[in-house]
Amino acid sequence: MGDKWKQTALLVIDMQVVREHDPLGRDVELFRRHLYSSGKVGPTSKGSKGAELVDGLVIKEGDYKIVKTRFSAFFNTHLHSFLQTEGIKSLVIVGVQTPNCIRQTVFDAVALDYENVSVIVDATAAATPDVHVANIFDMKNIGVRIPTLQEWHESEA
Repeated sequence: MGDKWKQTALLVIDMQVVREHDPLGRDVELFRRHLYSSGKVGPTSKGSKGAELVDGLVIKEGDYKIVKTRFSAFFNTHLHSFLQTEGIKSLVIVGVQTPNCIRQTVFDAVALDYENVSVIVDATAAATPDVHVANIFDMKNIGVRIPTLQEWHESEA
């Protein structure tokens, strides 16, 4: 069991994998650039409240903080390289938003050939239950495991 856990990473999307942007919005998706124009402080500008970790999550000594500027935690980050260096083969993904950051990260993880990708269905969320369920369905159809937290805990214990 010990070796298995050495090869598994928990990704907490947009709560641990931090979204942080240049204050002028130069690294923001086109559809969000208006939020950073005319001297406005964008919602996730570096140093702003929106770029902070949620209450209760702390980066401890030895943790690796990934700063992302797009939906996928893999796009233009060192995440894949870091996970490969650590020998990670399985991912457990939780967080928000299911149709955006969760889905894009999951599809990239599958494309990068991680052996096991799990999305904890009741530890992820979207704007509406229907949007969440539709995206969970799509991820399940590409071979992603979709347990509840209880099911995952019982199967991994």
